[in-house]
Amino acid sequence: QAAAESHPGDPGGWSQLGLAHVQNARLTADPSEYGRAEQAFARSLQVQPQRNSAALTGQATLAAARHRFAEALRLADAALAVNDYDATTYGVKTDALTELGRYDDAAKAVQRMLDLRTGVDSLARASYQNELRGDVVRARELLLQAAEAAHAPADVAFARHYLGELAWNSGDLAGARAGYDAALAADPDYLPALAGRAKVLAATGHTTAALADYQEAVQRQPQPAFLVELGTLLEATGQKDAARQQYDVVRATQQLFAASGADVDLELALFEADHGDPATALRYARKAYATRPDAVLVEDAYAWALHRAGRDAQALPVARRALRLGLRSPSLEYHLGAIAAAVGDRAAARTALTRALTLNPRFDPLQAPEARRLLGRLS
Repeated sequence: QAAAESHPGDPGGWSQLGLAHVQNARLTADPSEYGRAEQAFARSLQVQPQRNSAALTGQATLAAARHRFAEALRLADAALAVNDYDATTYGVKTDALTELGRYDDAAKAVQRMLDLRTGVDSLARASYQNELRGDVVRARELLLQAAEAAHAPADVAFARHYLGELAWNSGDLAGARAGYDAALAADPDYLPALAGRAKVLAATGHTTAALADYQEAVQRQPQPAFLVELGTLLEATGQKDAARQQYDVVRATQQLFAASGADVDLELALFEADHGDPATALRYARKAYATRPDAVLVEDAYAWALHRAGRDAQALPVARRALRLGLRSPSLEYHLGAIAAAVGDRAAARTALTRALTLNPRFDPLQAPEARRLLGRLS
């Protein structure tokens, strides 16, 4: 802020300030930072209206942070028309294409990013492209390269945390705990790893310690994802009033993000399907599906909302399509299994539920036990 104000004619300074506000929004869960970022990028373009690729990339980054991915893609392409050698812009383009379900184009974009700059950001994106396609071995190799290439504590923590996530989704609880612990050792302020450790503690029966970690995470950074996980564990342990309090905060926080221009339809669709009103979940899911019909996580959320609303015949083909890339996800497999069971396809339901519980038998405090009970009834 001081640098930009002391050199108001420098467009790069305003762009850097905008990016700092986007980053601060992520770190603090404060959606008002989006408006400050928007103003900074606009100031940069006011100073240099033409060929200002840094400001365009910043605007693309802001649009992606707000989950407005079509807009992010348009702005990234505009920036690349000015400067086709910016790896950061290709990173934003990769993210936008991935979230829009254009996976082949995303793979090409991330390869271009790797060609321009091999670093934590490009390697992590390449890892996710492989994870989406079910190649967990290659995804892990790339994340290990990212961890080795990282120097800043936050970058080390980022790579180690996602190594923990890969292990978690494969049912390797020890590997998951090791990844989260390594992330926290590198950067104690990297709160996703604290929530990850809580997830493992809950799965291994250390509920009190898990709740303490979750409480610390939400107190330091009230991210909706942390709040949902805390509420889920509270509900699973019979503390339903306390869980409802967390869920109320989730709704309020997501509405604040929506008021700041963020698209939270996908997140609210899944949340309401699991913890709220099925009709509300379906309304949000339809909106998300209308804008991103080819994205596998959106397809999964739409199918799950349809199921919760009692429209299982309509949900089943969408749930099957959500797994077409080969993503190894216990949650997606559970959703498919529950939907298949509801339409009476017992064989498909048993197969999907078995896959979910084989991948990670403790993938969720509420849904994993339900998957076991449903599989038992089907068997």
